[in-house]
Amino acid sequence: MREVAVLGVGQSTFGKMPEISAAELGRDAVLAAVKDAGISPRDIQVAYSSRLYDAVITSQDVLKEVGVTSIEMINVENACAGGSTAVRGVWKEIASGHYDLGIAIGVESMTTSPIARKLIPPQKDDIEGQLGLTMPALFGLLARRQMAECGATPEDFAQVSVKNHHHGCLNPYAQYKKEFTVEEILNSRMICDPITLLQCCPNTDGAAAVVLCSMDIARKHTTNPVKIAASALLSAGYSWKRKDITSSPLGVETARRAYEMAGCGPEDIDLVELHDAFSTEEILRYEDLGLCKPGEGVAFLRSGAPALGGKVPVNPSGGLLSLGHPLSASGVRVVAEVTTHLRGQAGKRQVQGAKVGLAHMLGGFAVGLEAGACGIHILTR
Repeated sequence: MREVAVLGVGQSTFGKMPEISAAELGRDAVLAAVKDAGISPRDIQVAYSSRLYDAVITSQDVLKEVGVTSIEMINVENACAGGSTAVRGVWKEIASGHYDLGIAIGVESMTTSPIARKLIPPQKDDIEGQLGLTMPALFGLLARRQMAECGATPEDFAQVSVKNHHHGCLNPYAQYKKEFTVEEILNSRMICDPITLLQCCPNTDGAAAVVLCSMDIARKHTTNPVKIAASALLSAGYSWKRKDITSSPLGVETARRAYEMAGCGPEDIDLVELHDAFSTEEILRYEDLGLCKPGEGVAFLRSGAPALGGKVPVNPSGGLLSLGHPLSASGVRVVAEVTTHLRGQAGKRQVQGAKVGLAHMLGGFAVGLEAGACGIHILTR
């Protein structure tokens, strides 16, 4: 397998933009990534695109807007991990030698989708979902278990949102650039006890793109390329096998494989971008990724380690809570964000001295399974 580098990254503005089509959002992200890579769109040899809602030939729809046709284009869907799946697809094409340069695109227009202003509906055969176990309800239950077993408090959960909204104020692409206090978070509208409105990620429109290439090509453009040291993607096992509902066997195993492939461990990670659809979730992911021991996620948060300036800044972009969550775009966007930090180009939100970063995305639900998929990429410089 050949070494693969990230040559260019880009994203559209994130926000509620029902007047802008998914193809236009994707075009903006592609043009930004191509410009960043210093190539022509016609240099693209293969494309993988992810889109969940209203998805029809997404790659073709987006790339025709920049004059790219007549190449191999693959369209994927993997819930919130769709973008990670697209990145992994291009990575495999280049690592295996099928192509030398390709692009991964993630795009979503949530405000024009069938779920606009609604919860994501459960499947018809999902009896728990039909009876009310939606995503907010699930993470509310998990939060209660965290409170009972790990000493978490509502203030701890609110502090995650405070942190990520602070980070979002430093990110020009964030949907929401506003500081909040713990009290303001807790006093926002209750969604599912103990989760309040400002602890939930918003519906968002947006797109992200990354240009990947062989290391030989990358070295023609830069003397210090960002390498994808690991790419791991797994689906979940049966949920009845779980001993602890606050632990994600899927996330733990995906992380283990990624660390093994990269030849590093959690102690080597300088920053993390992860799935924080709810503030309570981020604390669980600290443990899944090995940033701290099981049951110590709350203590890790309280130590200040995941804040900018801390030991391992988590979601310096603002995360899904502040940046927003266009589902299929997020898995591509986290890879772009980590790349930006490793290059030292993240501006006011820069993680100083970052050399190794982890991009995580988890999502999807099927009856009887813990989750749909988890994708993790480890990048180094």
